[in-house]
Formats: sequence, structure tokens, C-alpha cells
Amino acid sequence: MSQRMQRLADQIQRELADLIRRDLKDPRLGMITISAVKVSKDMGYADVYVTVLGKDLTADYAPSLEVLNHASGFLRAALGKSLQIRMIPRLRFHYDEVVIRGNHMAALIHQAVSADEANHPNNEPSE
Repeated sequence: MSQRMQRLADQIQRELADLIRRDLKDPRLGMITISAVKVSKDMGYADVYVTVLGKDLTADYAPSLEVLNHASGFLRAALGKSLQIRMIPRLRFHYDEVVIRGNHMAALIHQAVSADEANHPNNEPSE
């Protein structure tokens, strides 16, 4: 991705985070974090990756994604007012599974270490 496109993606990410926090009042919308924005080369689309923070790490993200995708036209129009570019990309929201995958990997590592410690209880270093 070119430096110009990366700057645009970063600016869209900052503006969207502010717009969502300030202007979207739907109760189905959980605590949203925008983890990444990827703008297509032709600037026709911007894929927005979000995580939904909840009481547990397996929070249901479908209602929040539905709200965001439904509000994408409103958010795009609001971006058009704040960004100084000629063409505002269409917004597509996706759930970012990196956090869940990372937590799953950490749990697997912890499980492996615990099993190893259980199989070798006297693992004191020899001198």
C-alpha cells in the first residue's frame, strides 16, 4: 500500500472512531474498536476491521456489525464533510478475528505448559 493510501486509511480510522463514538446511539452497538482500515487501490471501497469489546471475549459481534453496515451511508457522508478528498470510499465493516485468535493461541500455549509441568513435576535445574 502506498504511503498516501496508508495516510488516508489512518485518517479514515481516526475520523470513523470519533463519528461512531459521537453520533451512533444504537443500543445494539457495543464498545467498538476500529483495529484497521484498508482502502482499495481505486479508492472505491474501504474495508474497516472492528473488534467488539464485551464482558467476555466471545461477545456477539453480529448486531454491532449490522448496525455499522446499516449506518455506512451516514458515516460515509459524515466522512465526506470532514475529509478533504474528492472521492470518499464506500465503507464495508468486517469483524477482526485477530484478538480471538491471539487469545486462543495464548490459551493453547498455557495448556501445553501446564501439561508439561504436570508430566515433569521435579524439573529443578541441575548444577
